[in-house]
Amino acid sequence: MKYTIKDFQKDFKTDEKCLNFIFNQRYPDGGTCACGKTNCFYPVTGRRTYACSHCGKQISPTEGTIFHKSPTSLRSWFFAMFLMSASKNGVSAKELERQIGVTYKCAWRMAHQIRKLMADKGDMLSGVVEADETYIGPKHPGHRGTYGKAPIVGVLQRGGNVQAVVSDTVSGKALLANIQAKVSEASIICTDEFPGYKGVRHAGYIHETVNHKQGEYVRGIAHTNSLDGFWSQLKRSINGTFHQVSRKHLQNYVNEF
Repeated sequence: MKYTIKDFQKDFKTDEKCLNFIFNQRYPDGGTCACGKTNCFYPVTGRRTYACSHCGKQISPTEGTIFHKSPTSLRSWFFAMFLMSASKNGVSAKELERQIGVTYKCAWRMAHQIRKLMADKGDMLSGVVEADETYIGPKHPGHRGTYGKAPIVGVLQRGGNVQAVVSDTVSGKALLANIQAKVSEASIICTDEFPGYKGVRHAGYIHETVNHKQGEYVRGIAHTNSLDGFWSQLKRSINGTFHQVSRKHLQNYVNEF
């Protein structure tokens, strides 16, 4: 679905429209008041609440959300979410600061709150699924390869979603546990020749591999090119937009992409 800035400006001209959108999302049937009346709420002027037309009790549609008690306007929150979801390469806190007109501290907090909403829902993948691992982090002087970098393990369903998590290790046990937690049994798992995936077949999956060391990248349905493309986009975006991400917050950025 293509959603442009023109669509955003049309749908969310005011804070009231944003609040009404949240209300309709949380109470699609109009809501039920504690007094027992249904579909009885109307917006309270000047507040982020709705009141019952019978007993006057108020409810806040933003309660339990990232917007609750935030002094930042709802329209600014919505615009930040639009920018972050529409940008292929990510949006830095400095860019939000410039676009929205808030302080850097506010923009940084908003960005991280929005990334929390992007956490994976954990839906199981199936069919043909690619599994691979990569590393994120700066090079350490005097060391080569992946030393000091954070490993990320991922699975991608062909024609579907990708799920990736920051891991403490890329051991066979950790890789298999990640696959079993995210991929339905009897699926086809495509990997490279990394020894950590040796236990995949014994766990009840069909296992297809390609040997990158011998220059083999595609053999029939066996390849990890789609997941490799995701890793490339993730790394380009982190290096180009954010420059460097701490391990503490890395999972939030992975969720975003």
